[in-house]
Amino acid sequence: MAESQNIPAGSTASGGIAVAAESTVATRMSAEPSFDVADFPVPHGREEEWRFTPLERLGGLHDGSAEASGSLKAELSAPDGVTVETVGRDDARVGRAGKPVDRVAAQAFSSFEKATVVTVPKESVLGEPIRVNLHGEGGVTYGHTVFELGAFAEAVIVIDHTGDGVRAANVEYVLGDGAKLTVVSVQDWDDTAVHCSQHNTLVGRDASFKSVVVTFGGDVVRIHPRVNYAGPGGEAELYGVFFTDNGQHQEHRLMVDHDSPHCRSNVAYKGALQGEAAHAVWIGDVLIRKAAEGTDTYELNRNLVLTDGARVDSVPNLEIETGEIVGAGHASATGRFEDEQLFYLMARGIPEMEARRLVVRGFFAELVQQIGLPDLEERLIAKIDAELEASVA
Repeated sequence: MAESQNIPAGSTASGGIAVAAESTVATRMSAEPSFDVADFPVPHGREEEWRFTPLERLGGLHDGSAEASGSLKAELSAPDGVTVETVGRDDARVGRAGKPVDRVAAQAFSSFEKATVVTVPKESVLGEPIRVNLHGEGGVTYGHTVFELGAFAEAVIVIDHTGDGVRAANVEYVLGDGAKLTVVSVQDWDDTAVHCSQHNTLVGRDASFKSVVVTFGGDVVRIHPRVNYAGPGGEAELYGVFFTDNGQHQEHRLMVDHDSPHCRSNVAYKGALQGEAAHAVWIGDVLIRKAAEGTDTYELNRNLVLTDGARVDSVPNLEIETGEIVGAGHASATGRFEDEQLFYLMARGIPEMEARRLVVRGFFAELVQQIGLPDLEERLIAKIDAELEASVA
């Protein structure tokens, strides 16, 4: 089942894409964005932003009962010239990229003790990635991290989540004018972990941001990337790879708010699912505001169902408040594993398991290659292979 629309420059949207004076995408949440958890009602699962999420499996993150009693081992390595600071929530850099938009994100903001601010000086071009390894050691933890790039700086950031626990965090990326940032966020948790995180990005004038979100582990993972533009000429590329196994709930909710003219965004997420109780959710919201003339945007979600019983909810939303755009469109498709492809390869002497591996690798290859770090790409391909082997063990 697929849905796709493209809207060329100067045309009027129709057929499920609204051109409206009011921004229903922006106001779909049950409460206005806020740093105060008290401003958000406790969700009951009937709200639009929570209707797919198994609240009973969040470990109390949504209702205030999850007290910070756990531990998380954090390791951060950065090239020379990068500044790493520990600050309080009153630091002016904390919250600059955006406010929490749901109760869990607000709970994380209200609960962290100290924030980490990582600064790349202007015009610095880092030869090595900034690497952040976060290993859960059980219990509930909260966190807040800010990554700030000065004007015309260039950097790659890798954030790796492993271990166990219940984790809620906010991550901010602030790009100065002309800066270039690539972020890879890997969720490779143990099968019992819970992870909810809001990623706020503020893209400066003529700056370029690329995000690759990779989700494999965890019992429940709910990632909420959001992008805003601080000036014209900004670019954002949001890619995602997820492999949802039996019993897992993996949810990715994206929001790209085109609030500045002549900016671009491209969203592409791909997921594979196997197991009777596997559940993946992808929500892609793109809003082109009235002032954002010259916008060029596209969003895509494709899902590959490997076994019976797996469930995907995929909802692309595109709202346009101006007809003066370069182009806009969205597409969503979910399909079963093609037996014809498998037969084609097996008929040429390739064993079934190897044939399945080749098909799934090919499905993910385009997005995995966006990472640009060979060691990490090889690790993720090996993880995909391991998931497939486990399904037939």
